Amino acid sequence: MGALRKSVIATAAIIGLLGSTLVTSTASAATTPGATVISTSNGPFGKTLVVGSGQYQGYTVYMLTSDDPPSFGCTTVVKQLPPGPIACTGPEGSQSEWPAVTTTGSPIAGGGVKQSLLGMVFRSDLGADQVTYAGHPLYLFDMSAGSITGEGWDEPGLPPWHGLWYVVSAKGTPVPWAGMLTTSTIGGKTVLAAQMNTLAGWISFPVYRYSKDECSGACARSWPPLLTAGTPGTAGLAKASRVGARKIAGGLSQVTYNGQALYFYGDETPNLAGGRFVPVGNGNGKKDAGGSFHLVAP
Repeated sequence: MGALRKSVIATAAIIGLLGSTLVTSTASAATTPGATVISTSNGPFGKTLVVGSGQYQGYTVYMLTSDDPPSFGCTTVVKQLPPGPIACTGPEGSQSEWPAVTTTGSPIAGGGVKQSLLGMVFRSDLGADQVTYAGHPLYLFDMSAGSITGEGWDEPGLPPWHGLWYVVSAKGTPVPWAGMLTTSTIGGKTVLAAQMNTLAGWISFPVYRYSKDECSGACARSWPPLLTAGTPGTAGLAKASRVGARKIAGGLSQVTYNGQALYFYGDETPNLAGGRFVPVGNGNGKKDAGGSFHLVAP
């Protein structure tokens, strides 16, 4: 087992470009002499999954909405970004932002975990078996056991992992927080946005409505729904009286505004002019699964 290693993103060059304090990963892939145990822990998001054995026992695990084995949004491919090279994940001993939870045998269910939901998928890019839960590959991010610093991260453009990161419930579903709706300016127009965490700090990402009733499956991997654990707060010109929620697959709650379900765009392109991360709303008008997505006026 390797020692904890600094992520390649924790560099002075990135801090200078983004102008923000970074939360970086110092954990490499979790392995044990045998099979990796996955357990649960009670915390601010209720009962969520953690590594249950080995050097990283007690570390929170995360899922990425764009992963769909054998296709992965989080890979070992190194991206050359303005601050320098960065990879989403990597095997034991590598430097990566979200190290994979790996195993040397079939993973074992600890307390609160369903063995039937545990699995593994061989990653040729990792050269190892990655633990899955309810089909979701699992990753690490935090610096210590018991920490939850990667929840609700949105990384569609910098870095380009094209999805949202969540802690994972014992049912195998993403666990959201309540969230915050606000407004942002895109192309000179005021549009509805949601505040999400990134390497550059808190960013107001534009949200989109869908012309059809439901975006699910492959559509939802490109357009992740805006989830909530209650009622989102409001800021800017967003009106609390227009905020609601609807139930979707897995018993999750998706935020609505004026009765319209809200989504993020997984390929939201940032404008890095002046060293600032500014979303540009490039999902507006795009089509998927027979419908189209549009920015939302507050």
